[in-house]
Amino acid sequence: MRSIGSPLTGYVCRSCAANFRNARKPAHIRLASNLVDRKPTNFSSFFFDNHRWAASPRNVSISSRTTSQPVRGHSAGAAYSPSAEPSAASFRQAEVLTPRRLAKIYWQLSKSNLTVLIALTAMSGVAMSPLPTSVPVLLSTALGTALCSASANAFNQIQEVPYDAQMARTRNRPLVRRAISPLHATGFAVTTGIAGPALLWTMVNPTTAILGAANIVLYAGAYTYLKRKSILNTWVGSVVGGIPPLMGWTACGGSLLPSQSFELVLPPFLSTLSALPADALAAAENPLAPLALFLLLYSWQFPHFNGLSHLVRESYAQAGYRMLGVLDPHKNATVALRHALLLIPATSILMPLSGLTTWSFALTSLVPHAVFVDAAYKFWKFGGEKQARKLFQHSLWYLPVLLGLMMFHKRDLDWGSWIGLGKHQDTEVEAKKVDEVPSA
Repeated sequence: MRSIGSPLTGYVCRSCAANFRNARKPAHIRLASNLVDRKPTNFSSFFFDNHRWAASPRNVSISSRTTSQPVRGHSAGAAYSPSAEPSAASFRQAEVLTPRRLAKIYWQLSKSNLTVLIALTAMSGVAMSPLPTSVPVLLSTALGTALCSASANAFNQIQEVPYDAQMARTRNRPLVRRAISPLHATGFAVTTGIAGPALLWTMVNPTTAILGAANIVLYAGAYTYLKRKSILNTWVGSVVGGIPPLMGWTACGGSLLPSQSFELVLPPFLSTLSALPADALAAAENPLAPLALFLLLYSWQFPHFNGLSHLVRESYAQAGYRMLGVLDPHKNATVALRHALLLIPATSILMPLSGLTTWSFALTSLVPHAVFVDAAYKFWKFGGEKQARKLFQHSLWYLPVLLGLMMFHKRDLDWGSWIGLGKHQDTEVEAKKVDEVPSA
């Protein structure tokens, strides 16, 4: 009796203890927990079968076929049977990689919008250079820069497939939806990564090719790695964005480091204390010019990206990216405002001082600066999604407007001669007057 009574006693005691613990819980908690315990777990409801892709859904469970209401996904009572094979319309066939579709996939692997922007910023360095250039060098610089950007973006997507699949804005990329194999994408990245620097080396110069190769390494290597490790990824990414203008500058023969003494171009009211560069070669040796081009793209990316990262911070957090907008939203807005203010001396002062533009650019550029800084200040003060979206939208027009003003105020560029005015017309008028003077 003792050997039999002891286990029963223990069982009763454990039951009594469980009932005693449940009795101490509030009524609504106890009832909820009892309902949960009584309901069987059905993990199959998290998945969808092939019938979900059909035009007319047939995913009805065996137990509910007598009813008119279909069941979404699998059900607990559903069972596989050979007699219930789905029709051919329930499957989605993979797309055949025709040349047109393959070109579209390559375009998406290259992140076309970003690649076009990088190529245009490289052309801004060519446009602002005081040295002349040829059409082959111009086209080779644009194409080589685009190939380097395509390679870096493709390598980036190859490494981030598991994380892109977790974000709504990136889950439709080619590698995530398996429109192309990882091996195929790697071949595209390697081919463009070799072709870009090789084209720049042969058609332009080695310095531009080294800058292009460095951009691939920084973006596909350091930046992609740091996105899940440290908030410094944003600073590294800004360096990547600041290199393309330097590629355009060096493509025309400009120097990144001074090889001889250079002079500063002071404002007109200090003209007695300054002297203009003797020739275009001396202006191209001024290290302040490439520094100004670099700082423009470097600092612009912080308000641009920080505003965007605030809007998609939930997706970044879901994918495990260590972005400043996720970890410290206030500091994210502070950094955006800081670099928006830094753009004023970096462009309105440094560019005229280096001889890239005239000092009238310092006045006309204050208007876009004021609008941009105001948007960054409101984002810093309020920190809402409305202010972040406004800052991001302002960044889209701010950069092309500023580059256009730089080109309009480029030193020694006579726009009047393009429409029949300016120095050329004045020279013709003076020559005509000399011809009309009677000889003694």
